[in-house]
Amino acid sequence: MSGGAESLRIRLTFQVRHGKKPVRQDLNVNNNKLNLRLNNRRRAAPLHLHIQGNRYLLPDFSYSFIAENPTPQPNMKVLHVESGMHLYGGARQVLYLLEGLADRGVQNLLAVPTAGALGARVDAATARVYQMRMAGDLDLGVIFRLNTIIRRERPDLVHLHSRRGADLLGGIAAGLSGVPAVLTRRVDNLEPGFLVGPKYRLFRRVIAISEGIRQVLLDQGVPADKVICVRSAVDADLYARRCERAWFLHEFGLQADARVIAVVAQLIPRKGHRFALEAMVQLAVQFPELHLLLLGKGPLEAEIRSRIRSLGLEKRVTLAGFRDDLSKILPCLELLVHPALIEGLGVALLQAASAGIPIVASNTGGIPEAVRDGANGLLVPPGESAALTRAIRQLLQNSDLAQRMGKSGIRLMKDEFSVDGMVEGNLALYRSLLSKGPAVPCAS
Repeated sequence: MSGGAESLRIRLTFQVRHGKKPVRQDLNVNNNKLNLRLNNRRRAAPLHLHIQGNRYLLPDFSYSFIAENPTPQPNMKVLHVESGMHLYGGARQVLYLLEGLADRGVQNLLAVPTAGALGARVDAATARVYQMRMAGDLDLGVIFRLNTIIRRERPDLVHLHSRRGADLLGGIAAGLSGVPAVLTRRVDNLEPGFLVGPKYRLFRRVIAISEGIRQVLLDQGVPADKVICVRSAVDADLYARRCERAWFLHEFGLQADARVIAVVAQLIPRKGHRFALEAMVQLAVQFPELHLLLLGKGPLEAEIRSRIRSLGLEKRVTLAGFRDDLSKILPCLELLVHPALIEGLGVALLQAASAGIPIVASNTGGIPEAVRDGANGLLVPPGESAALTRAIRQLLQNSDLAQRMGKSGIRLMKDEFSVDGMVEGNLALYRSLLSKGPAVPCAS
């Protein structure tokens, strides 16, 4: 096209809140009233509007523009597979990616479990959603069901985002259909040696969300030219807000002078909640106003509740469950505690850093990439309650240091963990995969 006009879809994400619930706002734009001249620009950038601290979310709309030397949009169809039922960290990354790819002209397909949270969240302009039964690693029917979608839609590639059957079974389905598959690896735990070779031969590329995970894959024998690192991302602006202190205290039944720290993680063994509880026993003596929130849910809830009682911490620790309003909660914390034993990266770390909250975390897995020791937080050896206690105490006693670390975290997230950077990294991989380009490590 030269000197003509064409239709372009863009996404403006704003959010209006009335009380506690977000309200979607519709915007209708008449094409002949909105014309933009783009000189050698590939696309309009996503627009974010902040009015009096509120973030407004509006759905897609179409508009016309007059372009000079326009660059074609990607002509690519990708089937994404996410087997998680809840909108936890990994599924939220998939949502970021889907929205970013749609903004860049990629046609997305999404296979999710029936009644899963991600499928309900994605709109028609972002992806065509296929809900299907996904019952874990032994549900061999996943192969047939995904194969049916692949043959019907004929995507250019399949992107597998999670485990629980989506990785191995999804790789088999793609292979049977002759479509290249890529896998995102979000955890840094070791896999059985006999499985590594056959499993990873199913994928053209493997995306590690941290350099720590990439190193685990290399150590287990996955070829270096097959592994690319694209870090997880955070919408930093979403967490850059003031604490609504009155709401926060009322929401969690806290005293006016409460100093609040939190662990944001699923209630599963590898997240190390027991070490935070052991630290609280010591810290409660020195800081009588200190309160710990445990934000998350999981199979260890009853065990953790019992442990809280046995340690006499019923009035000092609150099991608050899974929350989808972390952008409102995190700015009210003094610090985030992340005592995980193993961790691929930790989306909660990115969210807390974006809110300007210093972090005390375990020095394991990909955590040091998100928490720079002495810069935006303190790192301690995993599984050592005494070291965790000392680090928390240091930040509670030194508010100037805590504030400096909070500001450093905001800068780090904007510089190295942006959503645009994550989306472009995945898109570059898709292109290199289809053109047989090389894989690359994480940027340092």
